[in-house]
Amino acid sequence: MSEVTSLVAAIRSALASAACPASAEPMQRYMKSAMPFHGVKSDALRRLVRPLVAAHPLPDRAAWEEAVRTLYDEASFREERYAAIEVAAHRLYRRYRDADALDLWAHLITTGAWWDLVDAVTGLVDDALRADPDAVRPVVLRWSTADDLWLRRSAIISQLRGKADTDTDLLTAVIDANVAGTPFGSEFFIRKAIGWALRQYARTDPAWVLAFVAERGDLLSGLTRREALKHLAG
Repeated sequence: MSEVTSLVAAIRSALASAACPASAEPMQRYMKSAMPFHGVKSDALRRLVRPLVAAHPLPDRAAWEEAVRTLYDEASFREERYAAIEVAAHRLYRRYRDADALDLWAHLITTGAWWDLVDAVTGLVDDALRADPDAVRPVVLRWSTADDLWLRRSAIISQLRGKADTDTDLLTAVIDANVAGTPFGSEFFIRKAIGWALRQYARTDPAWVLAFVAERGDLLSGLTRREALKHLAG
């Protein structure tokens, strides 16, 4: 049995053993998921998966990507997709979360196509952006104008952890590509993402966010403005 097969089998078995049928249906309904749930909550899932990843080390980048794709693409339960992201994010494989992983991240984002998966994967995009901004920045810019709502959302929220290191030129560009009047500017998940990104950066530079919101005026929806200014009122 290969290292990948062994890890995937161990994760699937652990998730099945931890299944909670009473939680599964409400979780599926809340997430509006066509794929069923085992009913394993996120904290419990992490406690299950992380030791298994450590106990089944993968030999190289190709094996790591194969494990992520197998768990994600061949999932029968949504928790297997969450587990795939845990494998991708595990500390053992930090060195792989770089510009060369962007095609994998784009695949997970576009095939996942819902906020829970997209937002989790975007944390990995953030890692790549920090590791190699010169290589990753152009890709994030392309995503911000892609013909895919979820790539655009990912581009917008790709710097949530940036704080003082936030590239405000990049933040401005990805937001301006998605304001009112742009192809996806009326979508809830885009308007919410813009507000979220601005709200996070307002914790670091409230004056910049206030000025940005004022300058954009009606190009930002009411939802976006409320989210952006939530902690700045008064």
